[in-house]
Amino acid sequence: GVAGMGSSGSQVQAMGVPAGFAVPPVQNQPIVKEGTIWMPIPPPLPNCPPGLEYLTQIDQILIHQQIELLEILTGFETKNKYEIKNTLGQRVYFAAEDTDCCTRNCLGPSRPFTLRIIDNLGHEVITLQRPCRCSSCCCPCCLQELEVQAPPGTPVGYVVQNWHPCLPKFTIQDEKRMDILKITGPCVVCSCCEDIHFEVKSMDETSTVGRISKQWTGILKEAFTDADNFGITFPMDLDVKMKAVMIGACFLIVSLSF
Repeated sequence: GVAGMGSSGSQVQAMGVPAGFAVPPVQNQPIVKEGTIWMPIPPPLPNCPPGLEYLTQIDQILIHQQIELLEILTGFETKNKYEIKNTLGQRVYFAAEDTDCCTRNCLGPSRPFTLRIIDNLGHEVITLQRPCRCSSCCCPCCLQELEVQAPPGTPVGYVVQNWHPCLPKFTIQDEKRMDILKITGPCVVCSCCEDIHFEVKSMDETSTVGRISKQWTGILKEAFTDADNFGITFPMDLDVKMKAVMIGACFLIVSLSF
């Protein structure tokens, strides 16, 4: 149902996040806010970071970058915003980049950023921190790295780029910096008329755990915008912290413009 807004209801205006609720919504019911259908709120779970309960119920998510009219008309790089949805089309999270104008337009894909992932109550449940690093394979001493925090301020894992002359490769680590999973992209990264797949595998690379895919969106959209659509698949029973780190890996891949 649609939650009413009382005089005491808080409004979440930052980064374009939809307004909050005056009272907590009923669990297990779809939530409609400003024309957007949100995924039902799952009950709290022990040993699960708050806000990640949603990830226990899904094995696939879709990430849609919102198209900014100013960026299309002027080529001026604006703050990126994303919808994170389940396979039913219900919004699970809303994500927004937190960077300044000079950083976005001067450093481009190499820029450092903080990306804040918000749930339907306006709570920041995941924070992604990417420092400024070199993205060239000719400079293996300072490759990309991203820290995933859930809740904000509490690291749950890292995504580390591995040097390779041909392949885009990454390692997913837990909060103790232990290697957990590997990510390998295609040798020739070309998004012309087809999807691009990054395989998520076990450390010995004998089994496939999941996949991060950049989806082809059509020639006009690819030519005139940098808006991307990504899909992530992972096992239903995968640790929610590692699911959150896979989401972080997807945003790192997005930022590198593969």
